[in-house]
Amino acid sequence: MATRIRLRRIGRKKVPLYRIVVADQDKARDGRFIAVLGTYDPRAEASKQVQLDVEAAKDWVRKGATPSDTVGALLKKAGV
Repeated sequence: MATRIRLRRIGRKKVPLYRIVVADQDKARDGRFIAVLGTYDPRAEASKQVQLDVEAAKDWVRKGATPSDTVGALLKKAGV
C-alpha cells in the first residue's frame, strides 16, 4: 500500500480550508484517510497558514509516505 501526504478539502464553497492527511494514493481526494497531520488555510496571513504536527510528519516520511507537490512545499516551509 503506497501512502501519500496530501491535502483534503474541508472548507465550504469559496472559502477553502484544507487538512493535511496521510492517505492511500488510490483513494479519492476527500475520501478515506489514515491520519491527520495538520491544517492549511490559504486565506490566512503567512504566519498562520500552516498548523502541522512536525514530528508526525517526519515519522510518516521516514515510513515512506511521499508528499504531494503542494504539501512538499508546505513541509519544506515548516522544516520537515
